[in-house]
Amino acid sequence: MILIPVVAFCFLCLICRDITMEYSDHVHKLGVTLFQLLSEALGLKSDHLLSLDCANGHLILTHYYPPCPEPELTMGTIKHLDPDFGGLQLISNDRFKSIEHQVLANYEGPRVSIACFFTLHLYPSTRLYSPIKNLLSEDHPPVYKETSLQDFISYYYGKGLDGNSALTHFKWRR
Repeated sequence: MILIPVVAFCFLCLICRDITMEYSDHVHKLGVTLFQLLSEALGLKSDHLLSLDCANGHLILTHYYPPCPEPELTMGTIKHLDPDFGGLQLISNDRFKSIEHQVLANYEGPRVSIACFFTLHLYPSTRLYSPIKNLLSEDHPPVYKETSLQDFISYYYGKGLDGNSALTHFKWRR
């Protein structure tokens, strides 16, 4: 395992702080555009998902994976669904779905992964989330129950990372 000394880590933070903030601004602008396009793809006004605060917070996570002589025996991260609210899947009533994915280590050379998440749990609120009413009909009843962000996060952290989506807990049983 390669460990970066604390002094080097702090120095690295100073080196990349400005470019990281600039990158974050671009990620936010891209997110706003994507949420507008996703709203339109659902047949809604382009600002619909933005009005639900979908672009109000984002995280940028980086992971460093050193080279691994036997990458087939290890992986960077197990198969998983992202540990986020799953808001788009819930409010789109399963029209948009999260996919299972994983990170694998490289045989030669390190791997750096950068993931960007638009997430609401950075700004806790009492708002309730449910499938968008305009997307529901007799042929397309709600798949998910109404829930708050706090209830979802509490359930998610209570169940742990087991490869299964926490959203399943909030589905209507039919």
